[in-house]
Amino acid sequence: MTALAAGALAFASLAPTALAAGGLTVTTPYPAIVVAPGATVSFNVSISTPTPDRVALTLTGAPASWKAAIHGGGFVIDAVETQGANAAGDPQATSIRVDMTVPADATGTTTMTLAGVAGNGSAELRLVVRVDPNATGALTIKNDIPALRGPSTQSFNFSLTLQNDTTEDQTYSATGAGPTGWTVNTTLTGQSQAASATVKAGSSAGITVAVTPPADVAAGTYKMQVATSVGGQTLVNDLQVEITGTYTLTMDTSDSRLNGHGPAGSTSPIAIVLTNTGTADITNVTLTGTGPGKWDVTFDQPTIASIAAGQSVTVNAQIKPSGDAIAGDYTVTLSASGDSSAHDSIEIRYTVETSIIWGVVGVALIIAVGAGVWWVFQRYGRR
Repeated sequence: MTALAAGALAFASLAPTALAAGGLTVTTPYPAIVVAPGATVSFNVSISTPTPDRVALTLTGAPASWKAAIHGGGFVIDAVETQGANAAGDPQATSIRVDMTVPADATGTTTMTLAGVAGNGSAELRLVVRVDPNATGALTIKNDIPALRGPSTQSFNFSLTLQNDTTEDQTYSATGAGPTGWTVNTTLTGQSQAASATVKAGSSAGITVAVTPPADVAAGTYKMQVATSVGGQTLVNDLQVEITGTYTLTMDTSDSRLNGHGPAGSTSPIAIVLTNTGTADITNVTLTGTGPGKWDVTFDQPTIASIAAGQSVTVNAQIKPSGDAIAGDYTVTLSASGDSSAHDSIEIRYTVETSIIWGVVGVALIIAVGAGVWWVFQRYGRR
């Protein structure tokens, strides 16, 4: 009896998960699942070959309305490159996913075939999905706002909710992928350092996705994917970001000289040039200025309705030192800010000069003193 059991166990260990030839294997731990109508499901598939090889993949048998596709690395794929066996001779598996959305009116059982063809053989894996309206215990994930729009200078945050309607606690993790140059970071339940987390049975957990575009990205629509692994399956969310353009505002003087001068209590103008070096119009540009103490800084155009992309606008800043300012150098800050977080500022070194009136008074005093000395010598010099 013991020998018979051992023989049966040995025979079972040789039974492949996929029909294989030439050492190519295509396997999944759960080849047959039961889902409710309208569910989104995934099969996690492992592919291995004895030596590194290219494996072409095809999926047949899925109804057109199911939106079934093979995914890998955040892309829809037609083939994978395997790594072969490691130094110990053990096969190294390459992971892919078969994702599908079951229509709300789907019924019955559907059998699909995932076929792999490589130079050293071929293999087929049968995937079975039974649709049952009474199916419970599903793991689902939703995103109320799958698309955001804004300038390339900002980050975009998405919030996903993972719902665990099973009777067991589940461990989950999430990864994001986007176009080249984009950064897609996922945070689990508010813990920025957590690689995985647990969602309790009958409850939900949050996933925050922070998307940062490259600084030089052009205006357009870009797509990202977030894959959440939980309960032996992968739930995929498609996200979209629309870049409206870049908003860059620069501020300078008309002659690029950052200095000015004038007497205390008098107003001196400085021409300021605002340039939109971005790819989209900047609206509602507001200018402000600050100086030491009771200085007065105003503009002939304190607000500009719009500055077109690539265009410049010149305004005059009026700087008036306080009447009691003593002669010397001071710093005046001029700033401009518009919608879409476009802003810039410059610092002006402003020299307060001695008033001409005091110069005239000083000259008059010198003349008066000189005249007085001359009179004294004329009157008393001969005695």
